[in-house]
Amino acid sequence: MTGPHHVQEFASPWWLPDGHTQTLWRRFVSHTPLPRRRQRVELSDGDFIDLDWVDSPSTDAGSARDLPTVFLLHGLCGSSASPYVLSLQRLLQTRGYTSVAMNFRGCSGEINRLARAYHSGCTEDLEEIYQCLRQHTGARPMVFAGFSLGGNVLLKWLSEIGRRDDVLLGVSVSAPFSLSYCSGAMNSGLTKAYGHYFRRRLVRDVESKRVHFRASGRLDELQKLEALGDLQRLQTLWEFDDQVTAPLHGFDGAEHYYQTCSSGPLLSAIHTPVQLIQSANDPIIPAGCLPRPGELPMHVRLHLTETGGHVGFTCAGQPLWLEQRILAAIEACQPASGA
Repeated sequence: MTGPHHVQEFASPWWLPDGHTQTLWRRFVSHTPLPRRRQRVELSDGDFIDLDWVDSPSTDAGSARDLPTVFLLHGLCGSSASPYVLSLQRLLQTRGYTSVAMNFRGCSGEINRLARAYHSGCTEDLEEIYQCLRQHTGARPMVFAGFSLGGNVLLKWLSEIGRRDDVLLGVSVSAPFSLSYCSGAMNSGLTKAYGHYFRRRLVRDVESKRVHFRASGRLDELQKLEALGDLQRLQTLWEFDDQVTAPLHGFDGAEHYYQTCSSGPLLSAIHTPVQLIQSANDPIIPAGCLPRPGELPMHVRLHLTETGGHVGFTCAGQPLWLEQRILAAIEACQPASGA
């Protein structure tokens, strides 16, 4: 059974003084192994998505049934093995929750079967996985948490599904509410390093997929990748999205993709309770693209810290502040019988 959970106000430790150090520290923190159960879901278009489950250790079957399943979505160039995913799944297990982390297409350690991959608005994949899980678990309540790109996908999906009784809560961390704004910000200053990192990783993934498709004889899908042209000449994330992301996923170009998939303009269409967790010194998400609290629906709440970086939030005196904050939101959203 769960109970009230205290989360202190966020304050960066002296040794993580800015958004960059907060962001990078999270990436390099080591974690002990976490036993997980992998499930492969075959998609309707012939591709697949891998899920990684951490089951509740509770011996009280009734208590475990009362708790919602927590569904996690990772960020750009991440996976279910990203440190923030593993850390949250570990904490949730200690509190009796079952959690499942979805790997976007091609992110689970095995190249996916189609030329298409994933992007900031691929809600159709989330919807298909949700429907698949519903078939197997019935209407067991679910809570969703998304990080960075995964947060944007989650918010867009919530804006599309209307009210669903089994979807109790959405928690979004460091979401890029304006994809165009964020992409542009990664073209200058220190933030340019993040743009180069993402671009290089994404180009490498496409090149690896080309080699794999050529070797495995997937010539129809290989042709789609070859049509993208020379990717080594791309200099920015915007150029990658314009030349690769957009044509592979049915958009007319980078700006059409950004406009269609940005979650900021969609927040007013969300009916599910939502907790937004953002930092004002996030080096990837400029403060200028954050929603204003007064313009949000009553059930969409923004928790904005002065510091914390991008999916960082290592707090002085409470290193797992982010995980604890998400847990507190989950516990607060449940009816009294499950709290």
